[in-house]
Amino acid sequence: MGATSETRCFKLTTCDAKTTTQNIHAYGVMVIVALITVLLMIYNCSDQVLAIRERRLAKSREAAAKSAHETAKARQRWKSAKGAAAKRAGGLQAQLSQTFSRKKYSAPAELPMIPNEAKTDEDNDDEYVTARSSVRHPSASSTPPNGNRNENSYAPSQLSAAYPSPSFTPEIGKKKEQSHHAHSTYQLDMEPDSHASSTFEMDHKPKGKDLDTDSQIFRYAYSQLERERAMQQQNKDLTFSGVVAMAANHEVKKRPLIEVAFKDLTLTLKTKKKHILRCVTGKIKPGRITSVMGPSGAGKTTFLSALAGKTAGCKISGMILINGKSQSIHSYKRIIGFVPQDDIVHGNLTVEENLWFSAHCRLSADLPKAEKVLIVERAIESLGLQAVRSSVVGTVEKRGISGGQRKRVNVGLEMVMEPSLLLLDEPTSGLDSASSQLLLRALRREALEGVNICMVVHQPSYTLFKMFDDLVLLAKGGLTVYHGSVAKVEGYFNGLGIKVPDRVNPPDHYIDILEGIVTPSASTVANYMNLPLKWMMNNGYPIPPDMQENNTPGIVMPPQMNRNVSVLQLGDGDEDQSFAEELWQDVKGNVELQRDKIRDHLWMPRDLSNRRTPGVWSQYRYYLGRVFKQRLREAKMQAVDLLILFLAGACLGSLGKANDKNLGASGYSHTIIAVSLLCKIAALRSFSLDRLQYWRESASGMSSLAYFLAKDTVDHFNTVIKPVVYLSMFYFFTNPRSTFADNYIVLLCLVYCVTGMAYALAIFFEAGPAQLWSVLLPVVLTLIATQQRPSNILKFISNFCYPRWALEAFVIANAERYDGVWLLTRCGALMNSGYNVHDWLLCIYILLFFGVVCRIVAFFGLVTLGRRR
Repeated sequence: MGATSETRCFKLTTCDAKTTTQNIHAYGVMVIVALITVLLMIYNCSDQVLAIRERRLAKSREAAAKSAHETAKARQRWKSAKGAAAKRAGGLQAQLSQTFSRKKYSAPAELPMIPNEAKTDEDNDDEYVTARSSVRHPSASSTPPNGNRNENSYAPSQLSAAYPSPSFTPEIGKKKEQSHHAHSTYQLDMEPDSHASSTFEMDHKPKGKDLDTDSQIFRYAYSQLERERAMQQQNKDLTFSGVVAMAANHEVKKRPLIEVAFKDLTLTLKTKKKHILRCVTGKIKPGRITSVMGPSGAGKTTFLSALAGKTAGCKISGMILINGKSQSIHSYKRIIGFVPQDDIVHGNLTVEENLWFSAHCRLSADLPKAEKVLIVERAIESLGLQAVRSSVVGTVEKRGISGGQRKRVNVGLEMVMEPSLLLLDEPTSGLDSASSQLLLRALRREALEGVNICMVVHQPSYTLFKMFDDLVLLAKGGLTVYHGSVAKVEGYFNGLGIKVPDRVNPPDHYIDILEGIVTPSASTVANYMNLPLKWMMNNGYPIPPDMQENNTPGIVMPPQMNRNVSVLQLGDGDEDQSFAEELWQDVKGNVELQRDKIRDHLWMPRDLSNRRTPGVWSQYRYYLGRVFKQRLREAKMQAVDLLILFLAGACLGSLGKANDKNLGASGYSHTIIAVSLLCKIAALRSFSLDRLQYWRESASGMSSLAYFLAKDTVDHFNTVIKPVVYLSMFYFFTNPRSTFADNYIVLLCLVYCVTGMAYALAIFFEAGPAQLWSVLLPVVLTLIATQQRPSNILKFISNFCYPRWALEAFVIANAERYDGVWLLTRCGALMNSGYNVHDWLLCIYILLFFGVVCRIVAFFGLVTLGRRR
């Protein structure tokens, strides 16, 4: 018998005559060594894959930037040389004109540039290449008729076409022929059609089409950036005179215009019946930057949220008109950018990767890649992020870029999608004066393309304050104090008798008055509460009755104001209530809040933005690449998870041996608990760590389905590899009768099931409660599923417990390997447990079904319960 058993043993295994199983520890050692090697490679080399690819792209990008910079410098030198030659030639022309006409002619001190200066940069580039040789090496055709050639003999013939000399006398008719010949020579030298240098080859692709390689695309993008930089240098002050020149430039691409008008806009909390914004009337216009200022509690962020349609839990009254029509702002969400006050960016991605993902998913799908590269590079350049473009943004635990740079990345996420309406909530908070001005200049360029920009600003400097076009000044309670041009705000308050002291910043002085820190010296304004009343009176707006009652005796309202009053009252609902009534109001308000959130998430307004963004499957590809990069940078955390699972398999495998009486059910019960607990806690990170980022992205119109599928797809790597890691220790220590493949299939389905449950827990609960549920559920459900003599109720409940089906699949896989004299033992063990040896596939299908159902529930919670707005 022993010899027979010995001949049936596999290679590298031993068989004991007293047992029915083989000693396969050698295979276990081989698997352990292989897994340890793979884990060490993942732990130490995870970042190298992305770093190598980034270095290759960086070399191509740096070469293109250097080439474009050198081209721009050459172009600038050519323009300077051309200007100097024109001035010098102008003096010679004056001398010849004086000689030919026999009249005294004094050349002006400074002549204008030649007419070709009005040409585009492409023409100037061609002129630079060909005319440079013409200027330095004049042709024989430009030689004066007397045959004397001096160093300046080329100038009169070349300039005769551009600047005609005074009238010639009949005696010099021959000179006219020579002048005509010189004119032809000038046109041939200075306006070539087919002698363009390869240095400016990329400038002849204005739309960025037909560019295939990365080097060509980068060269095109940086050439365009050099053009824009030269334009900005020519129009140095972008906030004043430079705006007029750049706005008149037809090359600047215009975007769809969005004008937002609001009348008697009032927001009231549903639970407390308290006004947080009241009777705000005005308009924000395209191509202008509007700043919203006021003291703390004035409703600045609420006002911005109302314009963006992010006012869950509030009752809105009044009107908001989009381009003069009563339409939902969400119909234009594809061309609306909203920058939140908190810096919600992906900390485990680089600056460039964050911007690129936003550009891929939110720009038009038919936009060429070269144009997308130009948009991203322009944002990086204008926001001053070149030095940190390849740096990881960082998180609370892992340090990355600085706080000011992170703030600019937060703004750049919305700039790269080329919005028509850009709303920013305190984008300059945490920035120094230089960085704030850099950000405002970047926004100024956006405004030149017709973008409507409205931003909340806290304590701006005087220089920064003057860079805004319009101002909305709010008082406490959400009342308007001023809404108009920044240039007229001091004149308005001077008319009220409020003058800004010397060496005091005007916005700081006005906010101090609204805070009650500074008392206005004007007799007509006894306190800061009367400033909103004065604004309503000056503009003829309706005045609420409570404001009429609280006004000072010095302010007399016209009679028509008393007849045209608002029905809104302060303190509605402040009456004394009992404890039960107050509790009922809070519960009712919370239910209405959740109902409004679900209704808003399921409501899909008609899209009016006329922008076709990438579809679900294209966004799925972008999400997949992003999640894959995040997982590579989190490879150390993944390696730790696998190591813990590896040790758990070793411990449970050494403690729980296969038993022929119960077919190894006790050891498999511990396996189900351990694997469920460890895999659930690890899977919680998939949706709990970047919840804020998802809310921001989904609110901008990105696909929730693509986001969910990408996360689940990348997590399939853990679903496949974790059973191998666990079984590499557990299987080779316990050495059960079932095959490794059967155990792997059951454990694979188990991990798939519990991962779906972890998704639902992470989406429906906060991080703390989700972890507690992940620990509690496996233990409780396994105890219910392993009851020896369960009641009818417990037996019914156990059918909905995934451990019951996983345990049955493990036991049946073991029982199928019993034959001969062991059949009686197998039948007895299966009868005690209530299992059927033919139900192994049924158990597998039920585990997969549980996994699919949990994912459907998780996705439903993702799109309905998330704070999308």
